[in-house]
Amino acid sequence: MDFVTIVPLLLIGVVFYLLVLRPQKARQKAQAAMISAVAPGSSIMTTAGVFGTVVASSADEVSVEIATGVVIRMLPAAIAKVIPAEEPASDSAAGSLDKPSSDDSAQ
Repeated sequence: MDFVTIVPLLLIGVVFYLLVLRPQKARQKAQAAMISAVAPGSSIMTTAGVFGTVVASSADEVSVEIATGVVIRMLPAAIAKVIPAEEPASDSAAGSLDKPSSDDSAQ
């Protein structure tokens, strides 16, 4: 093979690596970090769309309470995302939703 035929193949390989493999590795690292940060009391969503609260976790199994008294066992890889704790709304933000602004009343 001469140099001219090898260059396009190398470019295709480099583009494939940059567009597919590197982002996938970054997603895997982020998923692993998220799963390792899960602790009892964390609210999660599974890959099946089930929401629950982690009751217990180990390296190979997570127990999730999906309703009062209903606990399921699942693999940690089935955790799609950790739901952040909701912050209480401030009174000023809630009050501004109830009252129309001066711009709305002018119309």
